[in-house]
Amino acid sequence: MVMAVRFSFFVISSILFVSAVTAETLTTDGEDPLIRQVTDGQDESSANPNLLGAEHHFSLFKKKFKKTYASQEEHDYRFKIFKSNLRRAERHQKLDPTATHGVTQFSDLTHSEFRRQFLGLRRLRLPKDANEAPMLPTNDLPADFDWREKGAVTAVKNQGSCGSCWSFSTTGALEGANYLATGKLVSLSEQQLVDCDHECDPAEEGACDSGCNGGLMNSAFEYTLKAGGLMREEDYPYTGTDRGACQFDKTKIAAKVANFSVVSLDEDQIAANLVKNGPLAVAINAVFMQTYIGGVSCPYICSKRLDHGVLLVGYGSAGYAPIRMKEKPYWIIKNSWGENWGESGYYKICRGRNICGVDSMVSTVAAVQTASE
Repeated sequence: MVMAVRFSFFVISSILFVSAVTAETLTTDGEDPLIRQVTDGQDESSANPNLLGAEHHFSLFKKKFKKTYASQEEHDYRFKIFKSNLRRAERHQKLDPTATHGVTQFSDLTHSEFRRQFLGLRRLRLPKDANEAPMLPTNDLPADFDWREKGAVTAVKNQGSCGSCWSFSTTGALEGANYLATGKLVSLSEQQLVDCDHECDPAEEGACDSGCNGGLMNSAFEYTLKAGGLMREEDYPYTGTDRGACQFDKTKIAAKVANFSVVSLDEDQIAANLVKNGPLAVAINAVFMQTYIGGVSCPYICSKRLDHGVLLVGYGSAGYAPIRMKEKPYWIIKNSWGENWGESGYYKICRGRNICGVDSMVSTVAAVQTASE
């Protein structure tokens, strides 16, 4: 009886402690405080077999992802980071037990390098003057829904080491909306946005879409509206670099934005807009995505500071969960880090609590004019 009381007190105390941690408060390198705290007192001599076999895992990592380094010094430095990221993956696994965390193509990068190269530099947030999507009926929403099964989603793309995630989120939403309007799935040009879009966020003075240095999906929609549309990927191919010179050709426009709007934080409204209007442009905090392998990600705590643009393509009613853990309803997210990341390029994150800010900034292309109109 005494043991049961002590266990209950421990559980309650743990819950109170986690609740007291402010999710939005980050350390200097962008890591959640709780994640940092879990490392206290641990060292590299841990009995964890992943750490004991770090050299073997590093060898496999280099082979799988074709990693080479310019010098022995660089190799040793990356190996040190790799070992640190094994511990990061271990911590993420404890905080996010319904997903699988481990070695990814980012395992030789510091978290600061990862953010700078793959997330963009400036914060994504909702413009103050954005149009709000009308409220939609939610009574007859399907239990499960996936635009991939309906032909509205192009293949997974790869942004490379360029902070252009915002452009992939934008094109993904427009590709889906254009498919609904025309019945044709056309891959659209992210490079046009990287080279030509310098629209500014009205909510943040001086913050403009800046190619590989970050951007905002709603600003990109605004640019697309003003420019007249986007070209095909094949006519303006992606290079993953800031080339500077805009090579937009109005005679080769493949899709046009008529209007766009932001969706309510209400998850039923997000689902309704997804079903009615096609894939949605979404911002998210990507701290757990650096080590994500698969499963439904539902971390106990995650910052809602938005730093990555992705595409919401569907949802499921019940994802796999370990024994004695309740199955989780989840969102299906298309990412832009290639098919070798996550679940063939996709991320599942649980619904219900605005995990990692996934519900905080959702945009829909409500209508599309075809190039022939």
